[in-house]
Amino acid sequence: MPQQPYAPPASPYAVSLRPDQIDLLARVLTEAPSHGFELDAYAPGSALSLLAARDPVSRQSGQTQLISLTLAYAKAVRSGRLPASGFRSDWGLRPVDYDPTADFVQAVAQDRLGPWLDTLPPPYTGYQTLRRGLATYREIAARGGWTPVPAGPSLKLGSTDPRVVALEARLAAEDPTVAVDGVAVFDDGLSQALMRAQKRFGLNPDGVLGAATLDALNTPVEQRLDQIVANMERWRWLPQVLPADRIQVNIAAAVLSMFHHDSPILTMRAVTGRPGDETPMLQSQIQSIVLNPPWNVPSSIASKELWPKERANPGYLARNDFIVIPTGDGGSRLQQKAGPKAALGLIKFDFANPYGVYLHDTPSRARFSSFSRLASHGCVRVERPVDLARAVMEGDPVWTPQAIDDAIASGKTVRATLPQQIAVYLLYWTAYVTPDGQVNFRDDPYGWDRILVQRIDAAVHGSA
Repeated sequence: MPQQPYAPPASPYAVSLRPDQIDLLARVLTEAPSHGFELDAYAPGSALSLLAARDPVSRQSGQTQLISLTLAYAKAVRSGRLPASGFRSDWGLRPVDYDPTADFVQAVAQDRLGPWLDTLPPPYTGYQTLRRGLATYREIAARGGWTPVPAGPSLKLGSTDPRVVALEARLAAEDPTVAVDGVAVFDDGLSQALMRAQKRFGLNPDGVLGAATLDALNTPVEQRLDQIVANMERWRWLPQVLPADRIQVNIAAAVLSMFHHDSPILTMRAVTGRPGDETPMLQSQIQSIVLNPPWNVPSSIASKELWPKERANPGYLARNDFIVIPTGDGGSRLQQKAGPKAALGLIKFDFANPYGVYLHDTPSRARFSSFSRLASHGCVRVERPVDLARAVMEGDPVWTPQAIDDAIASGKTVRATLPQQIAVYLLYWTAYVTPDGQVNFRDDPYGWDRILVQRIDAAVHGSA
């Protein structure tokens, strides 16, 4: 009789786990909190107690519990814990739904349980480093966190103030290189330590304890833990493989990076949406660029900002190169002509998305020198648009750097199709680890960390 092909059991609970497989699952589930899950979320203790029982019914019940925990863990660590209904409309990234049942059954049958478990977490260095950062900050929390630095006047190099001692202790809680001497003198070592902290918070590293630095230092460790957990969750919303050539924007930090063969080749500052005009999270493909683009003003901006300026200062629109264009339905809209006053500057980078956002140049350059760069209506302004245009057009026989420069100089509006579309990701990272191993934090300007943690808690515990 010919051999029949293997048919997996209809139910994952029909498999029979060997002792070594049980030990492997128990170990992975015990380590589940290291992925940002609650300490008891997938604890296998009860299942293991049943598995150690003498009677077969209890042992089978224990195996069933262990498998149930494994499937729940696998789904959570691969695609997150937020149901589709928990996503905001401007969270345009969605994880691929994952049912681990078939993969689990196959992994057991093929004796590949360990390799399968290893594939479940996001396969990114950014995720793995945050996982280590989570352990570090949980240790800090277990030691009692840190004591807030009292409010008061700014402190800087040379200051003598009892608050210097509190500042030193606070910095040492996160920075083990800080020498704690308990002397109330702001010396050079403390100044350097404060500058390191300011860099981690995305603040101006001036070595002065001002209001913004004090707020960042006095953010409780519990809130920092929530930020790490929220960012780990957002890593699960990305595809399992990112395109090797891509453009990424960190909305919260207002930084753009371009990658080629998975390595960053171009990094620049950006200006992203201010609170109330949030830049959405999304992924798309840049298909073309527009040189000398006009600006078709969204009706909301026209009615809330531009027409009131025209009424207050007649002639404002004409002086700033705005024209009224009739629409086919008998209405009209505002357009700002291409030119030196155009809000989109010299270059616009187009990609399809339901939010009507894009990357673009700007004639307003001052904001790029600021450490706080959340100021747009939702689109992303880029600091070096010509460099970015040349990079995305590299290799095109027509759109050489000289051709791009000539087209811009002509003043005419021209659309140029990319030789090859490039992926673009707008992401919201408020906690990430730099190559020196330090966890960097940014403000949660849109409150999305807080909202995500609350919604995960509601999904896990079934609360409103």
